[in-house]
Amino acid sequence: MSVNLKTKRLLAVCVIGFLVATNCLAADYAKKQTVIADGHPIAVWSKEVPNPRGIILLHHGRTWSSLPDFDLQVQGEELSVMDHFNEAGFSVWAMDARGYGETPRDDSGWNTPNRAAKDVSIVLAWLSRETGRKVHLWGWSMGSMISQLATQQYPQHIASLTLFGYPLKHNFVYPEDLPTGQPPRKPTTAKAAASDFLLPGTISQKAIDEYVRHSLRADPIRMDWRYTHEYNQLAAANISVPVLLLQAEFDPLAKTASHAQLFTNLQNAHKQWVVLKNADHAALLESARGRLISASTAFYDWLQR
Repeated sequence: MSVNLKTKRLLAVCVIGFLVATNCLAADYAKKQTVIADGHPIAVWSKEVPNPRGIILLHHGRTWSSLPDFDLQVQGEELSVMDHFNEAGFSVWAMDARGYGETPRDDSGWNTPNRAAKDVSIVLAWLSRETGRKVHLWGWSMGSMISQLATQQYPQHIASLTLFGYPLKHNFVYPEDLPTGQPPRKPTTAKAAASDFLLPGTISQKAIDEYVRHSLRADPIRMDWRYTHEYNQLAAANISVPVLLLQAEFDPLAKTASHAQLFTNLQNAHKQWVVLKNADHAALLESARGRLISASTAFYDWLQR
């Protein structure tokens, strides 16, 4: 056999291997499903495992949708929260709220806390029917507030509530918010997409760049909210399910004094408060993400003991 023929065969093997690897990588992305909430389509992304230890529904924050937040794929790095939950034996779903990712705005052009909470409840009910189990609801940043509101109003299908990056200050009162006219629909920015990464050395610049790229592609227009005074309904004493409160040490939005008041007022004795050392608001994508996942799954296991 000539050297040239050997080289050609080796190249052919490499090409086939690359194509297989590429197909495997594509298959690693979350699968999109659609849930109809009062006539409106809600995009729900899923990554399932056989015989799961539990079922998790993730809710994103104020600006960016589920895939950049929870299923970020960066070559050579393992940043996907959904993948990490799968590795721990949990099936996981993540929803795009109205106006985020692949969920369109409704005819009003706005979202509201009560509307968002009801959408969560509808997805939870669908997911509980699909799996035959109650669901661990996991919210980040403003998504933790929406998840709490959904838990207070519609607790039927919720096994537990996790609040991460919880930004509400104790005794804060939202002023009446009744805007008229069309929503502003302002473009999002790369600066805003990178703004939560505060601690040097906890995430690579490559990962930040990929997060910015994916975020701007998924959410080029900032979603608009009104009736934010509906968040004044939030009250720890009105949460009936077990709660995990996750706080990053250097998260500027998560205040320890406010967390202490919330934790004290929780009525269900199944509760834990975990602080993630050397972490900030974006800890789920940074070096603390392993501890974040471990704290979450350990809490779910603890509830079964």
